[in-house]
Amino acid sequence: MPSRPWHHSKAPLGSCTIEPMPDFILIDQPSALEDLIADWTGQPWLGLDTEFVRERTYHARLCLIQLASPKGLALIDPIALGDWRMLFALLDAPETVKILHAAGQDLELFHDARPDRLPAPLFDTQIAAGLLGHPPQTGYAALAQQLLDISLPKLHARSDWSRRPLGQSELAYAADDVRHLAALHDQLSQSLSDKNRLHWAQADHAALSDPARYRIEPERAWLRIGAGRMLAPPEQGVLRALAAWREREAQARDLPRQWLLKDEVLLRWAEQKPDSVAELTASTAIGAKMIERHAEAWITAIREGAAQPPQAVPPPYPLLPEQERTIKRLGRIVQARASELGVDRAVLAPRREIEALVLGARDGQVLRGWRCEVIGTDLLAALEDEPAGEPHRAQPAN
Repeated sequence: MPSRPWHHSKAPLGSCTIEPMPDFILIDQPSALEDLIADWTGQPWLGLDTEFVRERTYHARLCLIQLASPKGLALIDPIALGDWRMLFALLDAPETVKILHAAGQDLELFHDARPDRLPAPLFDTQIAAGLLGHPPQTGYAALAQQLLDISLPKLHARSDWSRRPLGQSELAYAADDVRHLAALHDQLSQSLSDKNRLHWAQADHAALSDPARYRIEPERAWLRIGAGRMLAPPEQGVLRALAAWREREAQARDLPRQWLLKDEVLLRWAEQKPDSVAELTASTAIGAKMIERHAEAWITAIREGAAQPPQAVPPPYPLLPEQERTIKRLGRIVQARASELGVDRAVLAPRREIEALVLGARDGQVLRGWRCEVIGTDLLAALEDEPAGEPHRAQPAN
């Protein structure tokens, strides 16, 4: 394998021209991936991005892995390779900083492939930019424009990355997603260092590599259904059991949750508690085959869920007026400190963190590490000055 990327410019040939060769390598054979890993091992940095589709599956389907290093650019085709996981030898290298932008979905894909460990160390350019005053959700193209004065096309933002073969313009677009990560890293790192915030970024980046962040617990799946928080405790128990069944079944069959049972069906059954095939059939329009296949499991989940003792419900849920007033007051403290530091208030303490504090939680991000020093202790002191009352609790079953 060449140690430098391919690069050719247009050259005249009589009255014709030759299209430029791509300046990236496309890896679709295991032997080529082995060569790349051997050639790129030990590099100080690695730009990293992914393309995926997830409309028809529970787990996102990884379609392309884009890499950049001082050696050049490479696109890894996991569909052609089948098993691409030897790449973790490169992604795990402790001497190599992996640079990503908005890394959450990329890391979710790697977690699906290997749940016990994620690539590290990381540097997320979106997180770093947020710590320097950019909007928290600043996109890669916007950041490249602002910091590097580089305009990136959005021509293939909605491409079907599972389709094969991919066109050269699509591959070039994908390569651009990692082409400028190192330059962004250098500018952002220097700015963070100048502001004495590099340790802020390091702490947030380390948290990104915690596998627990990406685990989905079926018993907590019902919390995704917002209206479920408004149900009485017995109905919440049924919803919890049904949503856990759906989550496990979706995982096992690799299907979207809503393809199995829609949220509104779960909510209806939680309230009505159907106890027979006839009642299930009467309560909603579900195909006979689905009823035949799953009715016993659904009825069991409904019965067991209804028998569960009430459980405390984590926020968010309706707040008491005095709690709302305290949240607003703490929000003003956060806003004042954020303005002082020149960052968005959500970078310090989003509303959900403030709500959790007011409701009694003491394990949130705002009370850990640099955030505790910058704003957390002030929020706790303000809470001591004006207690917010007792948090809502699950009502006992009738």
